[in-house]
Amino acid sequence: MPAFRAWARAKSAVWTSLRVFVTDLGHGLLAVGHNSLAVLGLAVLSAAFLLGGRADVRATLEEKTLGWLQERQDERLAGEEEADLLAPGDISAGDRATAVDPSELNRQQATVAQWLARRYRVAPEPVARLVQESWALGQRVGLEPTLILAIVAIESSFNPFAQSAVGAQGLMQVMTKVHDDKYEAFGGNHAAFDPLTNLRVGVQVLKDCIAKAGSLEGGLRHYVGAANLNDDGGYAFKVLAEQGFMQQLLKGRSVPVTARLPVPPVGNVATDASTTPGAATEAPAPARPTAPSAPTERSTRKTERVALLAR
Repeated sequence: MPAFRAWARAKSAVWTSLRVFVTDLGHGLLAVGHNSLAVLGLAVLSAAFLLGGRADVRATLEEKTLGWLQERQDERLAGEEEADLLAPGDISAGDRATAVDPSELNRQQATVAQWLARRYRVAPEPVARLVQESWALGQRVGLEPTLILAIVAIESSFNPFAQSAVGAQGLMQVMTKVHDDKYEAFGGNHAAFDPLTNLRVGVQVLKDCIAKAGSLEGGLRHYVGAANLNDDGGYAFKVLAEQGFMQQLLKGRSVPVTARLPVPPVGNVATDASTTPGAATEAPAPARPTAPSAPTERSTRKTERVALLAR
């Protein structure tokens, strides 16, 4: 019995000693941690006061901090853009596209659209929309839609982003800076690269040129900037010849897409319309379609378009 009591007292003494040791250790660690944090805080405050007094160091820190924040922002935005890359947005691409199914056109319009698409190697859907618009504009302003399309063909070969050396832009190669007032209603000069807008402005310019000249041929010379020149470079002749091809199509005749424009007479002046539309001689088909020259191939004539300032 006395032995058991001695063992119990010894056990109690051990637990008491262990508890005291753990308690003292905890208090010691807490004191050390508290003192360490105090020292660290004092060091941070000292560094802040020291660095805050130096403008160059402060500027460097601000630059690095802003750079890091900007990188984080860019990464986040890039992730969002990648996730939304195929999202339709407010307006679908189909609604934004200048295109229409050729089957929605009447027979004459569809015939012209398909012929132009093959001749100039462009998609039939956007050409069909331009044909549709040309018919509507022609009816509104009293011009033959085939004339409008012929000018587009000769001027840009149906490239809505074409630009000449002197700044004529878009499908109808309108001098955008000269006619910037006409683009205001469409949102500014960048609208020159919208196919339908360029077509509408070009038709307005063409109508003004014809009214000023008093004739179709003279209007074409004004349009190309050759009103004060003896030679328009065969421009009117080519436009009317291209129109003649389309007029033949409307009469139900067959016109190969490889039909070449006739060579204009030497020293060509404005051609009489009675000798050109529908009367151009078709040359043998070349190995590949020969479309009218793109604007870059007519740089000599295009430089004369500065005369448009006199319109």
